[in-house]
Amino acid sequence: MGKKNIDTVVAGHICLDVIPEFINGRRTHIEEIFKPGRLINIGDVAISTGGPVSNTGLALHRLGIKVEFIGKIGHDPFGSIILEKLEEIVATNGMRVVEGENTSYTIVIAPPGIDRIFLHNPGANDTFSYNDINFDLVGKAKLFHLGYPPLMRCLYENHGDQLAKIYRRAKELGTITSLDVSLPDPNSSSGRIDWNIILKNVLPYVDIFLPSAEELLYMLEKKEFFKWLEALEDNDLLAQFEGEDLTRLSEKVLELGVKIAAIKCGYRGFYIRTAKKSMLSKASYALHADLDNWSNRELWAPAYHVSEIVSATGSGDSAIAGFLAAYLRGNTIEMALKYACTVGAQNLQALDAVSGICSWKKTTVQIEENRKRDSLDIKAQHWEFDKEGEVWKGPNDRK
Repeated sequence: MGKKNIDTVVAGHICLDVIPEFINGRRTHIEEIFKPGRLINIGDVAISTGGPVSNTGLALHRLGIKVEFIGKIGHDPFGSIILEKLEEIVATNGMRVVEGENTSYTIVIAPPGIDRIFLHNPGANDTFSYNDINFDLVGKAKLFHLGYPPLMRCLYENHGDQLAKIYRRAKELGTITSLDVSLPDPNSSSGRIDWNIILKNVLPYVDIFLPSAEELLYMLEKKEFFKWLEALEDNDLLAQFEGEDLTRLSEKVLELGVKIAAIKCGYRGFYIRTAKKSMLSKASYALHADLDNWSNRELWAPAYHVSEIVSATGSGDSAIAGFLAAYLRGNTIEMALKYACTVGAQNLQALDAVSGICSWKKTTVQIEENRKRDSLDIKAQHWEFDKEGEVWKGPNDRK
């Protein structure tokens, strides 16, 4: 095992985000904005790198973490813009530029007060595979993080064989492994496959699993996901999750071998469930904190209040960066949740996914200011709110 002189390698999906600014006031329904034949006046446009390689990777860099990127782009104008923007900040040793393939791009429709719509072309992400990973970099990293395999065809085809192969090799190199996913489009090939099978193949090699609540429900309990959707009147699936739901879902991923199940809950905060101490000790290279503090925990932290949300593009990726940065720095699990929620809130105050993220020092100051939290009322049995720690403790929290 070589010297671990890189904090994190962030791999997976990368694209160019084009984000127009909506200036005509707050609306509650997308139909109020988009009508056939209508001209819509918009403001400035933000053009930025997108996807978890950029969103999580650059946020980690802003938080003082040494990061290397691994992604795949085409030899085209969009690819040149991505490389130029990344090279202004960090080295791009792990980026592959491929002739004959198109760079992925996304048009982000994000009116204030309305959930985002993404017009996405996967481009070279669809052919990203084991052979595109620079394992020399992975072997030098304390932590390997990959994001959005549901948007990367080669990684979900054949029951996730390529994805499992990547994570198996990363573990062989003595690297902590972390995985983020995205919500599959039910009408796409990604949405029609059985993600239960893929997770069973991949999660035994994943130490930290960071899905959203909706993503996890879709992947593990697809029939239940659509049952919930059919019963909704306002499309707010997040509001339906209770403590017992996250307990049940996290139990399933821990049984598959995950050491830390960290579930993003959007405006409802950040949930975490951890394995026993003997399991965590197998993934402790990058964890300098007290394993007693991290083991056998079940917590749900409310989100920090943001009075005016500019855009939620990449907010989950930013929360992941806050969490992983705290993990790598050896913070307590309670502080890691605070960093996750704080960096997620920073993201909401900028049009793009990265420019709102602050330094580690400034983020720490924001946490110390004890900012207002949004309301989180958990009605499930055996959940208790810890006022001092500003966190809900679940039935499986040994403390």
